[in-house]
Amino acid sequence: MSRIRIDAVLIQAVIAGALSFAHLHDLAEAAGQDGWKAWAYPVSVDLLLVAAWRRMRTTADNRAAWAWFVIALAASLGANVATAGLLDLNDVPAWLRILVAGWPALAFLGGTLLVHAPTTAEPEPTPAAVPPVAPAAEPVPDVTVERAPDRAPELPPAPAADPAPVPVPAPASAAVPPALLDHARKLADAHQTATGDRIDSATLRARLGVPAPLADAITAQLA
Repeated sequence: MSRIRIDAVLIQAVIAGALSFAHLHDLAEAAGQDGWKAWAYPVSVDLLLVAAWRRMRTTADNRAAWAWFVIALAASLGANVATAGLLDLNDVPAWLRILVAGWPALAFLGGTLLVHAPTTAEPEPTPAAVPPVAPAAEPVPDVTVERAPDRAPELPPAPAADPAPVPVPAPASAAVPPALLDHARKLADAHQTATGDRIDSATLRARLGVPAPLADAITAQLA
């Protein structure tokens, strides 16, 4: 709990409040308010001052609070000046009596307006855009995957051994037409005359344009 520190400002405030309170009481009593009513006037003025001051501290638009603060301050200062010998408290004028008598209603009106004045409602914050919620994914059933055993890689088949060459029998002497044989004999004679060598099977085959077996048969018969 914080302690109240007594300093010069606090003492001065107590003295000023007590003197102002006494002056308001004396003025109200001189204006015809006796007994407890004279003591209620200082309380009414001070309460209006406090209400106006609090409103000025808490509200930005405080023109009404300033107006009522000035009214309450004028009432307090007026009582202080009036009781300083400038006013005959034994013969208070009628307008002052009317002002003192109407003060309670005026103070009640000011206090009510200060306490229950409408305040500007703060604008509600715009709700932030909520991102769309993705639908919940359906649960996936547990699936057991059985993996088939890996098959051993198939080796390529071994190449088959080349069959042993089958000896091709020498072709039998093909039947040579007589006309073809006579023509071949002429070519062989011309070849031997020109070259001095006997014609071979390859040359004869090239000259006659016959297959190799037939050329071999003709060469064999020309030998």
